[in-house]
Amino acid sequence: MTATTSSSRNSTGPIELAFEPIVGAYLEHVREPQLSRWAFAPFDAMTAITTGWVDYLTRAVERRATPLDLAHDALEWWQAVHTKVEPTWSTPFRVEREWATARLLDFSDADTAMVPTVILPPQAGHASTIVDYTQTQSQVRTALQNGLDRLYVLEWKGATEETKDTTIEDYITILDDTAAALGGKINLVGDCQGGWLAAIYAALRPGVVNSLAIGAAPIDFHAGYSAIRDWTEAFRATGELAAYRGMVALGGGVYRGQNQVTGFKMLEPAGQVQRQMDLWAHIDDPDFVQRYRDFVTWFEWDQDMAGTFYLWVVEHLFMNNELVKGTLRVAGETVDLGKITVPLYLLAGTNDHITPPEQVWALVEHANTPAQDVHSRLLEAGHLGLFMGRQALREHWGPIFGDIRTISRVEPRKTAAPKTEDEPAATPAKRTTTAAKPKATRKAAPAKRKATPAKRTAAATTTSRATSEPKAATSKVATAKAEEKVTKPRATKRSTAAVKPPAKAATPKPTTAQAEPKDTAPKTTTGQAAKRSTVASTPPAKAADTPVADTPKSTDTPD
Repeated sequence: MTATTSSSRNSTGPIELAFEPIVGAYLEHVREPQLSRWAFAPFDAMTAITTGWVDYLTRAVERRATPLDLAHDALEWWQAVHTKVEPTWSTPFRVEREWATARLLDFSDADTAMVPTVILPPQAGHASTIVDYTQTQSQVRTALQNGLDRLYVLEWKGATEETKDTTIEDYITILDDTAAALGGKINLVGDCQGGWLAAIYAALRPGVVNSLAIGAAPIDFHAGYSAIRDWTEAFRATGELAAYRGMVALGGGVYRGQNQVTGFKMLEPAGQVQRQMDLWAHIDDPDFVQRYRDFVTWFEWDQDMAGTFYLWVVEHLFMNNELVKGTLRVAGETVDLGKITVPLYLLAGTNDHITPPEQVWALVEHANTPAQDVHSRLLEAGHLGLFMGRQALREHWGPIFGDIRTISRVEPRKTAAPKTEDEPAATPAKRTTTAAKPKATRKAAPAKRKATPAKRTAAATTTSRATSEPKAATSKVATAKAEEKVTKPRATKRSTAAVKPPAKAATPKPTTAQAEPKDTAPKTTTGQAAKRSTVASTPPAKAADTPVADTPKSTDTPD
């Protein structure tokens, strides 16, 4: 297993001032229990307000702001804080398939012979656009830039009266339909809630999934410290699912997305004040203001969830932790994570108070993927920063997608075989030298026009023979090339089979990429384990190596 860690601090230059739009990633008490965070909330809020005003006034003096400038700043701050618009996708796509609860979006920029990749966004009260956050912070664009030409995203729709009874089986069916539509084999990339769904599907359909990558995805819901676990245990004391059923009942069978947004804010009670005061301090910085608007657009726009599905998740995963216990059943079948043997890519953040690293690493312990095919990455980031942070995309998701591309090569499909007229093929020329001599007089002229390419590509294979019998060899090659040009549409399928051996030899380029340059970066261990139990211990060990108290605040963390 390979493990990589990364820090947001730049030891060779100044720290980049950035907006870190992550609930709970700002303050000193991110890893403390909820009671502690609420106890410190007034102090944290006052600190944020004081610091925000001091920073604003300092910058105002430096830029010699006038009273009119101050009024303009106040108006812009108010509009940025209170404007609410629907988030949109930043990358062009087309709708491949559509269901009542989801859409399959096609972002592919080529039709290559490659196993397609499907991204499963989080489904937790927000829009799926987090995976295509902005043009400069996009998991989708990062995947395309790193060679995943066949790329799709399952966009989750908000629940309605008609879809409020959607079940986990319905989502598995959607994934089945998706895999079938894309050729029967897919790479799965799951973020947060999309991660455990991807893991469940990989366990149920091991023959369909080519590789599995998860970011900030809980597998063992009771491992490590999680702020959500505090709330789950608190509600549990009131009567198991009573509180959750009550919220669904109030929504008429739908779990309101606004409940989820409010819940995230309550996980870090002073976080909202901190974000708004950061905005006020940098209101004269157009880039900072735009980044704030981008975040508010996504974070404040809530999306309802099907009540039946929501209650199933709370009971079987968050409360009973059945996924790692081996007791989870879906459509009458037990979900056995041990059936997962494909390459694994895991990403976790040191500042993630929603899904601590231990919950992510649990997949290594329960899956049966060989140690050399398990790649774990730990970086200084909060929850959302693992999906859309610049550092996470550039230094971690980029190499991960590059690896997935390497293991996703398949034999060229017949539809990709046709060649242009000015693209000579050496191997077909060799194959047709033994063909019959049909109507040579009629094809002689085309052969002469293509004589130069034929000589260039076939020189290495015909030199010795041309020396002993120049006229005969030239005649046979010309005849063969002439026949290939005239009968090109029918020869395409035959030439495809002939091309395969050279194409196989051309694969060293992807093989070279498999050297995994990113895994030669600072590693968490000096030796690799052969068994799951040892492998699983590596990432948590690294998590412990990073003192929580020393983690930088938002201004030290690239977005």
